[in-house]
Amino acid sequence: GALSRRLACGDAEGRLEALFGRVRAIQAKSGRFDMLLCVGSFFGSTSEAEWAEYRTGAKKAPIPTYVLGANDQGTTSYFPDVSGCELAENITYLGRRGLYSGASGLQIAYLSGTESRDEPAPAYSFSAKDVAELKTSLLSAPGFKGVDILLTSPWPRDVGTFANSAGEIDTKKCGSKLVSDLAASLKPRYHFAALEKAYYERLPYRNHTVLQEAPQHVSRFIALADVGNTSKKKYLYAFSIVPMNLMDPAELVKQPQDVTENPYRRSRKEAQKTKAPPCAEEEPACQFFFDLNKHQGKKRPSDGKETGKSQPKQAKKPPQPTGPCWFCLASPEVEKHLVVSIGTHCYLALAKGGLLPDHVLILPIGHYQSVVDLSSEVVEEVTKYKSALKEFFRSKGKRYVLFERNYRSQHLQLQVIPVPLDRCTSEDIKESFIAQAQEQQIELLEIPEHSDITQVAPPGTPYFYVELDTGEKLFHRIRGRFPLQFGRSV
Repeated sequence: GALSRRLACGDAEGRLEALFGRVRAIQAKSGRFDMLLCVGSFFGSTSEAEWAEYRTGAKKAPIPTYVLGANDQGTTSYFPDVSGCELAENITYLGRRGLYSGASGLQIAYLSGTESRDEPAPAYSFSAKDVAELKTSLLSAPGFKGVDILLTSPWPRDVGTFANSAGEIDTKKCGSKLVSDLAASLKPRYHFAALEKAYYERLPYRNHTVLQEAPQHVSRFIALADVGNTSKKKYLYAFSIVPMNLMDPAELVKQPQDVTENPYRRSRKEAQKTKAPPCAEEEPACQFFFDLNKHQGKKRPSDGKETGKSQPKQAKKPPQPTGPCWFCLASPEVEKHLVVSIGTHCYLALAKGGLLPDHVLILPIGHYQSVVDLSSEVVEEVTKYKSALKEFFRSKGKRYVLFERNYRSQHLQLQVIPVPLDRCTSEDIKESFIAQAQEQQIELLEIPEHSDITQVAPPGTPYFYVELDTGEKLFHRIRGRFPLQFGRSV
């Protein structure tokens, strides 16, 4: 009864024969759908002839079709009434903005046009005021939990943050910040958009802060390509949905396995102008480094300006620990109280003088000098530790940055440093490593996601290596000198 089957579609651009032909074919194959929701540009510059047949009733849309308004001046004439109207039998223009409630109780929020800086916005655009009014009218409903569906033409800016790749679309530059703000507030279970001539189904994202708020339903963002595009990108999306208000609350808030952090949380925080201080200011001023020969700890100058010049030089790298090694688990040198977990081949320890209280190291139990020298079973266990740490830090609202410096060090140490998700994206972290490297004439190269560091660094090569919890990796082959504190100072 309550379950309804919907189709969503990207820019039709007036290619109605192609669109409705496809809808008929789908229905012939898999049964009837209740409605077709069209985002992006329904009309195009060449729609006139095809549209005339529908407008006059000579042809009819196979199912009730709901469309958004114009995205440019040229197509505004197809929409006689700005506030919404029937355009032809079975084809309805929803209006500039509002909430459409289906007979089943399904709630569909919609916003027509593209973002405009002008107030009032032109007929084919929306302004900040339009979005604010739409939000206010919906959020003021008693017990508002979210909407079932949100229809917009532009993508929300930054939708790709914490997510699977959107291909060639740069989600940091594409789309509208106002749409992100709207999606963050309305918490749609499905959000459809178009205009970029690309298909992108983002992993579902959370609408609550883990461990701080009660679980809420997840949102799925789906961008659809243009109808009949030659590169066969998906432009029609079929889905079944039970209205939120008819669902068992526990069922509604179930979190799928692949759910991610909310991509808009950061931009909303910025909007509230509560700019948090950069992480650096929160570091405790006193951090200690200890040298391998166990003299006394050298204190770092508390102004933090000298980047670790005070660290003692480390011993040149012998293949076997010839003397005491601070990191071989079997050696009396290891400070056992810092050890967090011991596996078969590796162990996890808190960093002595960590940048943050939860800065940890992954270390092999045996005396290996670098990742490149590890045997396959050690690599396998390192990978397990990495994914456990990723999951653990994500549950605390953080992402890790991992780095290794195979240079003037005799025992492999993978430094794992968690950074709050709402402070920076993995992109920001990558950019700061690259920027600082350029400043110091260090060539930091991105290595392909599925390639292995052993493919670029033969054993014995000194290198510096960064890995983000997204799987992105940066690599520098050290020739000559290298600042020992580079990773820490970034």
